[in-house]
Amino acid sequence: MKMLECFKTVYRGGEAEIVEKKSRFIGTVRPVESEEEAFAFLEEMRKKYWDATHNCFAFVAGERREWVRAADDGEPSGTAGRPMLDVLLGEDLYNTAVVVTRYFGGTLLGTGGLVRAYSRAVQEALKSCVILEKRHGVRLEIRGDYTDLGKIQYILGQRKIPLLGSEYTDRVLLEVILPKAEERDLLKALTEATGGKAVLEEKGESYYGIIDGEVKLF
Repeated sequence: MKMLECFKTVYRGGEAEIVEKKSRFIGTVRPVESEEEAFAFLEEMRKKYWDATHNCFAFVAGERREWVRAADDGEPSGTAGRPMLDVLLGEDLYNTAVVVTRYFGGTLLGTGGLVRAYSRAVQEALKSCVILEKRHGVRLEIRGDYTDLGKIQYILGQRKIPLLGSEYTDRVLLEVILPKAEERDLLKALTEATGGKAVLEEKGESYYGIIDGEVKLF
């Protein structure tokens, strides 16, 4: 199956709480990659908030969103799980689960009030998360002469291509990652700039993202 070229996911989960007519809504978001991970997270939240009135959940998992689930956990049908899922899908997120825990405050919110409260709890929780854009890339090893190093670095900088590592022996060796679709253009630019002396070799494919200025491989 062909890998997705790019998708958004939660890199670091978060939590937020809102209060609506004395009812507390605690949203907790976690990255998950399978249905099993999502249900394990739900069970963890149920144990943590064992005395809550409801622990509603929603998740999307799998590279093709093979697993999509939502549950109201006793709230009126369609007032909790589905609105929570709609927020995740509206943000175009993959591999993300959310549990919203409710402590009933004594006042009924009505269908519209519940939908708004559960949706907002997810939105606020997502604000506390680190969201990452994962890109499908190819890792390349670039070998060249020291005399061409400045030209190579200029081309990489111009294209904002992340550097994974470097080695300086009798020749310069740089490892980079970039979208597969950009590989041919990079080869052309390096060949022209170095008179064909720069050599590119594919080292594999993986997803990557940039967090706090650092490249992370997945």
